[in-house]
Amino acid sequence: MAESVLYQQTGGVVVLTLNEPETRNAISPAVVDGIVAACDRVNKDTGVSCVIITGAGEGFSSGGNVKEMRDRTGLFGNSPAEVRRGYQHGIQRIPMALSAIEVPTIAAVNGHAVGAGCDLAMMCDMRIAADNAQFAESFLRVGLVSGDGGAWFLPRVVGLSRAYEMTFTAEFVKADKAEKWGLVSYVVPKDKLMDEAMAMAQKIAAQPPISLRLCKKILRESQFMPLSASLEMAAGMQAQVQATEDQREAVMAMFEKRAPQFKGK
Repeated sequence: MAESVLYQQTGGVVVLTLNEPETRNAISPAVVDGIVAACDRVNKDTGVSCVIITGAGEGFSSGGNVKEMRDRTGLFGNSPAEVRRGYQHGIQRIPMALSAIEVPTIAAVNGHAVGAGCDLAMMCDMRIAADNAQFAESFLRVGLVSGDGGAWFLPRVVGLSRAYEMTFTAEFVKADKAEKWGLVSYVVPKDKLMDEAMAMAQKIAAQPPISLRLCKKILRESQFMPLSASLEMAAGMQAQVQATEDQREAVMAMFEKRAPQFKGK
């Protein structure tokens, strides 16, 4: 049986591929488990410096399984108390895992990103879209609310007004509009998507690993703390990285006009 999430590493870059193309990579329990396990694996491996998330086949992710909604099976066939628990111990593990992942993440959106699939892209630090990509915060189309963290992530990406518009209309946002809105960093031809995502990931992975992970941490944490606390965190982090071999190597390489050789130490 094929794995629901493929984990492929090249140097310091890991590509996670949602691998259930028959459902357009709907967020199944196996996909949840695969993403969460991959995030934990990345955090334990200091040789990883960037993660790309994409989808197998023609779509990034179709989100929830609408057949289960129709048939009242799986999560949709339970009591309210069981549904609540199912979310907490199921799909909501994804935003918690991606929030805790220590390295930068890039969503390479290769087609439709719908509902929970749209939210998965928002959970990544950066997004690159193929020119055929479309995004939809489509929960109202099926009478639902965003149960996977989209209400938290989406406004932080596109701003509150755009998040309201996407949520209340449930309309698809095509790649060109997504770029104008800042939902994605840029749009590329579909056949160039992974090349462009890998090029960005390799630039990121070329940075000193310890400092890179701490840069991500302070950017994330500073959104939720006062300036004084952010400055205190920054001071502590500077003390830590200035004691690393890699920080000295970065400076020496600059003076010697050569490429640095980082060791993660």
